[in-house]
Amino acid sequence: MTQNNRPSEIRMIPIDQIDVLNPRERNNRIFEEVVGNIKAIGLKKPISVTPRKGSDGVERFLLICGEGRLKAFKVLGEVQIPALVVDVNDDEAFIMSLAENIARVKRRPLEILAGIEQLREKGYSPNEISEKTGLGLSYIHGILMLLKQGEERLLIAVESGRVPLTAAMSIVGAGDDDKAMQAALQEAYESGKLRGKKLHAARKIIERRKTHGRGMDRDTPREKKRDVSTTSLVRTYQREVGRQKLMIKKAECAQQRLAFIAGALHQLYADENFGNLLRAEGLDTLPKYLAERVWSDGRSA
Repeated sequence: MTQNNRPSEIRMIPIDQIDVLNPRERNNRIFEEVVGNIKAIGLKKPISVTPRKGSDGVERFLLICGEGRLKAFKVLGEVQIPALVVDVNDDEAFIMSLAENIARVKRRPLEILAGIEQLREKGYSPNEISEKTGLGLSYIHGILMLLKQGEERLLIAVESGRVPLTAAMSIVGAGDDDKAMQAALQEAYESGKLRGKKLHAARKIIERRKTHGRGMDRDTPREKKRDVSTTSLVRTYQREVGRQKLMIKKAECAQQRLAFIAGALHQLYADENFGNLLRAEGLDTLPKYLAERVWSDGRSA
């Protein structure tokens, strides 16, 4: 891969001459903040572009990074934007864009996954991907393995921090064998990789994989080759988060009601007359899970 020695320079570029090859969806609130900041104090960092010849011979520019800033300038009615012009080929432009995304503090993890997969499809080896992106080689190997297996659920869990990559790889290595899966979970627990919430998250993902498959699209057969875009993965992830939040709210509501019932029963059973009446009618026992909350000794009668 070669690169021209022409030095980079900052120029004012007409916005309508800039092409965005891989547009991304953005959080409206964050985008409004970007627009407000640029309107108030101006552009603190120029966008990056690389020159290309248009079909009509007119010079155009391919955006490398700064799509949010470019859109903000359009919203503000600007016709030109400061840009760092670098002379690179398409592969180098893509890698620079990916590196910029990785450097962002609030990057979208699934964009990074899509970028790694695109680099693999372009023929880069794991070592080359690691070197060009600054990501660890073991991480690259793990992500590529999960991508190859179509493990979208595990990929999302890994990138959201709910399940460690090493634990996800152990789950994949267990295949569909329940005993092997339990052994993998036990090993991950004993080694400290999966504890508490992460262990609970891993179990939920395993159950969903059994019921709905490795991919997030329930209507897509497992044997069919995936055609999943970054945007669709992000949307699916957001829907999954919404469903989980709703489940948590329902669980909290049920827990509060159970606590109220247990408290009320505790007060009633403390009344000796009420207790004698229940015993006379043969109604002085409770289910174990309820008895453990009503009586501190956990007795069922």
